[in-house]
Parts: sequence; C-alpha cells; structure tokens
Amino acid sequence: MAFWHSKQEERELMDQLIRQNPGIRPAELARLLGVHRATVLRRLPSMEEAGYLYSEDERGGLYPFKRIR
Repeated sequence: MAFWHSKQEERELMDQLIRQNPGIRPAELARLLGVHRATVLRRLPSMEEAGYLYSEDERGGLYPFKRIR
C-alpha cells in the first residue's frame, strides 16, 4: 500500500487540476497545490495505484486518461 493511499481528498484535487489544465507541468501543479515539485512527482505513482492515469508529453506535461476505478 502506498503511503499516500488514504489521502483521497488530495488525490481528487490533484486529479481535478490536471483535468482542468491538460498539459500542466508538475512545477505548475505544485504551485497551484502549494507544495514542492518533488511532492507532486512522488504522488504520481500512488495516484496510478489508486486508478488515476495520466500520460506525459515530451515536455513533461500531464494529460488525463479515463479513470479505471
């Protein structure tokens, strides 16, 4: 189980921001969330474990896939 597994509100907020801003880079996402960029990068694998899937373009922008769970 990932450390961030029980933080549903944070996952939902992060997912909402990515969906509202397709192509958002981790640094901008971190600024909007009020956390460090490293925090966003650490959260992405646990987001995937929770069923939130994103693709990344060559510049690092995040795009949502349809949620599987």
